Amino acid sequence: MTRVKRGIIARKRRQKILNMNKGFRGAASVLFRTANQRYMKSLKSAYENRHNKKRDFRKLWISRLNSAVRMNGLNYSQFVYMLKKSEIVLNRKILSQLSICDPIIFNEMYSYIAAKNLI
Repeated sequence: MTRVKRGIIARKRRQKILNMNKGFRGAASVLFRTANQRYMKSLKSAYENRHNKKRDFRKLWISRLNSAVRMNGLNYSQFVYMLKKSEIVLNRKILSQLSICDPIIFNEMYSYIAAKNLI
């Protein structure tokens, strides 16, 4: 039988991981075992942070809405309750954008809701 040299495939696999770790600090970009661990952890962190980002933005929108609504004498939970009662279907992102970019329209919407619900 002829001799089969198998180093090429293993080296390609290791080199792929090392290339993905360029810019990592210390041994994480040089040594394969450390690099592989760091790479796995970075993928895990990226997955978690994609989901945490959604949570953080929702928190931000709610706090912006709360501050905008408190200027009119209500709090956030009462405002959301009145929105549901008035059958206004706008998500928190759009409402917070309205409160920042176009406060006049936001106040008109608030007064419409207040008149409909008779605060």
